[in-house]
Amino acid sequence: MHVQPYLMFEGRCEEAIAFYTQAIGAQLQYQMRYSDSPEPMPEGQLKPGMENKIMHSAIQIGDSVVLASDGNCSNSTTFGGVLLTLNVQDAAEAERKFNALAQGGQVTMPLAQTFFSPAFGMVTDQFGLGWMVIVPGEM
Repeated sequence: MHVQPYLMFEGRCEEAIAFYTQAIGAQLQYQMRYSDSPEPMPEGQLKPGMENKIMHSAIQIGDSVVLASDGNCSNSTTFGGVLLTLNVQDAAEAERKFNALAQGGQVTMPLAQTFFSPAFGMVTDQFGLGWMVIVPGEM
């Protein structure tokens, strides 16, 4: 069994992909716009102006693949109760990735040494998605 996150960016998916590519080295594996769908959307299901929005995408972040979409564009992106954990190799990488994710976002727990990690911090990025950046392992 495998659990894979599927994130809905409510109209900002393309922007989010560009941000994660720059901030944490994500790589776009696949992308389909609504206009590229081999089957047309049922009448009235697609809001006007959504034709060029992202219907489905796959983004590789390290060894993981995160799926993402513009969803139904309700303009209310919320990721309440969900955080992604970004495991990195060392404190220097943790600092780079943490600071990049924090641009335009909000630090909820500054990156610091803890009893369980040489570097751990929490940030909510500019899209409202929470991240925990950690160097795994005990001190």
